[in-house]
Amino acid sequence: MSSWKSLLLRLGEKCPEYAGNADFKDQIEACYSAVRRELEHSGDDIFPFLLQCAEQLPHKIPLYGTLVGLLNLENEEFVAKLVENAQINLQDALETGKCNKIRILMRFLTVLMCSKVIQPSALVVIFECLLSSSATTVDEEKGIPSWQARADFYITCILSCLPWGGAELVEQVPEEIERVMVGVEAYLSIRKRVSDAGFSVFEDIEETNNAVNEKDFLEDLWSRVQDLSSREWKLDSVPRPHLSFEAQLVAGKSHDLAPVSCPEQPGPSGVLSGIAFGRQKHEAELKYPQRIRRLNIFPSNKTEDIQPIDRFVVEEYLVDVLLFLNGCRKECTSYMVGLPVPFRYEYLMAETIFSQLLLLPQPPFKPTYYTLVIIDLCKALPGAFPAVVAGAVRALFDKIADLDMECRTRLILWFSHHLSNFQFIWPWEEWAHVLDLPKWAPQRVFVQEVLEREVRLSYWDKIKQSIENTPALEELLPPRGGPQFKYSEEDGTDPTERALSVELKDMVKGRKSAREMISWVEENVFPAHGFDITLRVVVQTLLDIGSKSFTHLITVLERYGQVIAKICTDDDQQFKLISEVSSYWQNSAQMTAISIDRMMSYRLISNLAIVRWVFSSSNLDRFHVSDSPWEILRNAVSKTYNRISDLRKEISSLERSVVLAEEAASRARYQLDSAESKLSIMDGEPVLGENPVRIKRLKSYAEKAKEEEVSVRESLEAKEALLARAVDEIKVLILSLYKGFLTALAEPLNDAFRDGTLRPSGQADEMNIDLEDSSVMDLDKDDGGRPKKSYSHPNGSREINGYNLDGKQQWCLSTLGYLKAFTRQYASEIWQNIENLDAEVLTEDAHPLFRKAIYCGLRRPLDE
Repeated sequence: MSSWKSLLLRLGEKCPEYAGNADFKDQIEACYSAVRRELEHSGDDIFPFLLQCAEQLPHKIPLYGTLVGLLNLENEEFVAKLVENAQINLQDALETGKCNKIRILMRFLTVLMCSKVIQPSALVVIFECLLSSSATTVDEEKGIPSWQARADFYITCILSCLPWGGAELVEQVPEEIERVMVGVEAYLSIRKRVSDAGFSVFEDIEETNNAVNEKDFLEDLWSRVQDLSSREWKLDSVPRPHLSFEAQLVAGKSHDLAPVSCPEQPGPSGVLSGIAFGRQKHEAELKYPQRIRRLNIFPSNKTEDIQPIDRFVVEEYLVDVLLFLNGCRKECTSYMVGLPVPFRYEYLMAETIFSQLLLLPQPPFKPTYYTLVIIDLCKALPGAFPAVVAGAVRALFDKIADLDMECRTRLILWFSHHLSNFQFIWPWEEWAHVLDLPKWAPQRVFVQEVLEREVRLSYWDKIKQSIENTPALEELLPPRGGPQFKYSEEDGTDPTERALSVELKDMVKGRKSAREMISWVEENVFPAHGFDITLRVVVQTLLDIGSKSFTHLITVLERYGQVIAKICTDDDQQFKLISEVSSYWQNSAQMTAISIDRMMSYRLISNLAIVRWVFSSSNLDRFHVSDSPWEILRNAVSKTYNRISDLRKEISSLERSVVLAEEAASRARYQLDSAESKLSIMDGEPVLGENPVRIKRLKSYAEKAKEEEVSVRESLEAKEALLARAVDEIKVLILSLYKGFLTALAEPLNDAFRDGTLRPSGQADEMNIDLEDSSVMDLDKDDGGRPKKSYSHPNGSREINGYNLDGKQQWCLSTLGYLKAFTRQYASEIWQNIENLDAEVLTEDAHPLFRKAIYCGLRRPLDE
């Protein structure tokens, strides 16, 4: 990498490129000198690289803005070109809806204004453009209120620029910026408050209506900006290096910034039906998502020295670093611990990372990424961050009963993975009290599931050793035994069945084909012993052969899956097949899930059979004490959903390929026609057409281009047919899934919550709990001790040492939580089939809590 590139990339860092000097002023001067020397020779390379640095290292934008301001004094033409490209990129981002690029480029333009590179009035024009578009969108008559997510995003972009340039705007164009602020306030008065009901990490389904009184993210940001304004726009988290060069920068030329335009309204204005409005709203929220939902898991005294706007800025820094450096963990960690702020922010960093890990409906990246980041941060800050992470775990554990079920699952997976990187060391004695709780208590289930996941990542004896200081917890470890083969020598099973199993094993050892095995089953086993024994012998024996490893299992299913497919041809038989797999792997939830998942991949088991089995009587009692049935159900629905997603991506790619193939065929045909239409002289005589050799070559090109076009079209038609079948499949699956939930929940909900709320029958008077007390915890113990104050939960009965919900009540809460999680996760497909759900599931007879869980997951108004 050339020296000017290294200096640009490492600007603001204490690194060898700057001889360890961390002073911003000295670094900017050194970088400016190097870049200025290269402008004449490498100007076309410098400005895109500089723009890329600003876009992908946004926490350094003030430094890059000051550098551009200094370059403006030396080479106005270069800076004018850079400003023009920034404007073009912003316009392109607005048209394509690239949220992060819009936000970062607006911040960059704001900083350029601070460095006298662009006029403040030009920046205000962009603000007013976004503001006008937002106000039009939420207008009931002229706009499309269902797309409020886009309007809110535009206003968020305006407000988030002010920490970087509010002081300069107020100083230089006070009337214009005041007009913008008044416009923002007016917009806030006409928009609808966004409720986080159903999407909050700590949300009880009963609290949906109470959430209306809380500020949403945009209102909270507005209050932080107002607080910043009242403090004369002074904040600690944004460096202002341009002030060190103010005397020089003022002599520079301020460039014109071409105006930008917001995209047209995404559809005609007017009143929409409830379902049409919901679909559009969901589409808008997918395209313009809320990038952070603040997670307050530590007591306020841990961050009391950080001003409200500084917290917002640091969160922006952290989320941006996680976003742009997701492919390089070491760089990501380095930047996260070296943000340009003068205060400590370990607690805020932990809360922000956990907020991304637990973000609903899904995190921006796979959870494993956040696990690795946390591990690297613990290694980078060994004296501070491990204790902060431990405090976060304890805080989340204390609130586990109120944690969203999807978040609870993610937390279990993260924590077990995290511990596996630190030799499974944890002070388990702190949680020994869970053994005194009922088996369905969320804290007990959490510890049990973490231990089960640890066994998957290691082995049983190792995990038993890790809890040797609390040997009583061995009760929560999963069973140690391996598979339960019914025809082992020790078992007193039917000798006839055992003989059949031995014969089948000999056939496998003898490399008999699947066809030969099918003939043996059809001629010798099924007629004499019936379906049940045939299924049991074949499945138990093949699973036992494949039980040594995952690879063995795959090999067996690939070679002899046809045998199972021949036996189990309908959902009833596949239901029994799943039961047999579950029986064989009853001591291993992991292998049960893997086996069923692989069988579904090979089309030996249908998703409908899996849904039916999960909601069968043998599994209902486990809904609130184990994640095992839910893991199997998640895998089945996810596989079906992913199949549709993949097909849609392939179709989108093929549609582009068709266009390209049509253009190529059209060009080839044109060239051929053009060549054939020309007159040429051959042997002294005029002849129609060019050189015959060239004509032949062009004909060949035209024929190949046409064949390619036909081939791509046929591929597209085949994929569209597959998609149509997959859409029909998921339509039936969704209906079956929700009917399963409806049937399972109907009676228990009526017994446990007769009045339609989450107040257990006979306990209504116990529900009045002061929620303010729930955040009072002291986790700052250097010795890693437990919190000094126990946690009080808002339902009055979920306390650390006072849990008293009965099994049926907890069963209902857990199952409703999973129902909401499935609805939220697959909302896109559910909205496409909402009419069927309304007609067959969400009828008047449906329990209010059942309806509320689905509506929360869809963000659908409860009064619709």
